[in-house]
Amino acid sequence: MSKFYYNDEQGSYDAIVVGTGISGGWAAKELCENGLKTLVLERGPMVKHREDYPTANLDTWDLPHANQPTAADVAQQEKQNRTGYTTRQDSKHWFVNDLKHPYNEVKRFDWMRGYHVGGRSIMWGRHSYRFSDIDFTANKNEGIAVDWPVRYKDIAPWYDKVESYIGVSGELLNLKQLPDGQFEPMMELNCVEDHVRGKVAQHFDGRVITAGRVAHINSDKKFEGDGRVRCQFRNRCMRGCPFGAYFSSVSSTLPAAERTGNMTLRPDSIVHEIMYDPNTKKATGVKVIDRETKEEFEFKAKVIFLCASAVASTSILMKSKSDRFENGLGNDSGELGHNIMDHHFKAGARGKIDGFDDKFYKGRKPNGIYIPRFRNIGGNSNMKEFTRGYGYQGGASRGDYEDMVAEASFGKAYKDAVMGPGGWNMNMLGFGEILPYHDNKMFLDYEKLDDWGLPTVTFDAAIKENELKMRVDMQEQAASMLEKSGARDIETYDDTYALGLGIHEMGTARMGRDPKTSVVNAHNQLHACKNVYVTDGAFMTSAACVNPSLTYMAFTARAANHAAQELKKGTI
Repeated sequence: MSKFYYNDEQGSYDAIVVGTGISGGWAAKELCENGLKTLVLERGPMVKHREDYPTANLDTWDLPHANQPTAADVAQQEKQNRTGYTTRQDSKHWFVNDLKHPYNEVKRFDWMRGYHVGGRSIMWGRHSYRFSDIDFTANKNEGIAVDWPVRYKDIAPWYDKVESYIGVSGELLNLKQLPDGQFEPMMELNCVEDHVRGKVAQHFDGRVITAGRVAHINSDKKFEGDGRVRCQFRNRCMRGCPFGAYFSSVSSTLPAAERTGNMTLRPDSIVHEIMYDPNTKKATGVKVIDRETKEEFEFKAKVIFLCASAVASTSILMKSKSDRFENGLGNDSGELGHNIMDHHFKAGARGKIDGFDDKFYKGRKPNGIYIPRFRNIGGNSNMKEFTRGYGYQGGASRGDYEDMVAEASFGKAYKDAVMGPGGWNMNMLGFGEILPYHDNKMFLDYEKLDDWGLPTVTFDAAIKENELKMRVDMQEQAASMLEKSGARDIETYDDTYALGLGIHEMGTARMGRDPKTSVVNAHNQLHACKNVYVTDGAFMTSAACVNPSLTYMAFTARAANHAAQELKKGTI
């Protein structure tokens, strides 16, 4: 993919896509394949598949400082360092410098950003699960926030389309709370995970342990993209995958868009405003600042897709003020920036499993186990203490040397013990839903500007009583399942969590039926400006308890095809 610049002689584009990550790549692909001349804008630098993965083939001993961040690294990425992994030597280059890209916190908020072509699709966790009708109807049934204007049947064909294209490995389970999809072969559980799976099925009715459903090719099936082949089980995914084995926009959707001849990609382009024409009641284009030169541009198009990530897209809408929209484009409801969600985690239990010391595993699989939600899905599963639910991610591995280091023996026997693998450990990490609270919000600070003269984001959001009670149950149930599985030295944990740490920001321009209480409609269009679509996490009306990226992709594909049809009909 090459870097192209706007030429006035080209005239206006049919479409503009803001952002090149999970959602932006899909918007570009679908719009271009529908014949629309599409300008794709990315605020960060160019990244080319394979060529720009500097640490992809380095071993640990090739990396400086044993792959740990230095004091200088942390000083530049203090907030990014809260994850515990984004500032490592193998991945720090993918995450922004906090000093150059500041934000503000009324309450702690961990905002992890990757400003480059491909966005966080290069570094994402790749877990890919469908929402169910339990998720799409929960707000309505419980009288919380607003109702989704869609149901599972509306999105199911688009889940099919996306899964078939990206490659998702998984197991058919026939669960109402976790719909099945179009799967690649499941990645195998190791011996201890399989043992725990059997014990949980034996002792806990309705609970299932499966492998995490991840966007990895796990067969020899040919997938469209830049030479995509099956997963090599290196587990170096965050560095960028030269095999294209996992889905990213730089290895898959953006090359597909480019092959049509309809895409113009412009990196280093900071979109800060959408222009609006009050006479036509339509957006006319976007205002852009060049990241490097700070030169200002205006690009025009018939339709605009905001795919810059939940916080960034909402920031653009907030900055897009006019006589018609004094509080930001499409913000008639006043909900823009409110209802911010994430997934809360870092609570669960771990323990040691004996009896498998003669067994090991081959390769470094890029996923572990997944335990689908089993709370508040009907009948005996319903809880009085909290609403909604959680799942578990985690897994079993060997590598704990504590028992051997603690031994008082010396000599050959001790050396042999230390050189061998440690005992088996099993971890169950809860991953729960956060409700869409109106007072969990973000807003702009026009007194604190960034290097491009733009207002900075301020966060004021935290988990509340419902999530705190859920975290207690996360720990208790994980410990109970480990106990029934024969684990010893079981310990529960509830580590520090703040919103954003799950890296699933959602909800700041929510979807709904009523323009008085929501920002976008059932097709991801702004209620008050139908040629602007928002298809990243900003549109989410509730969070469910599953990783949301697959849902972003399905809604984006659906919205892009809707936009193409509406343009052809002349209705937008």
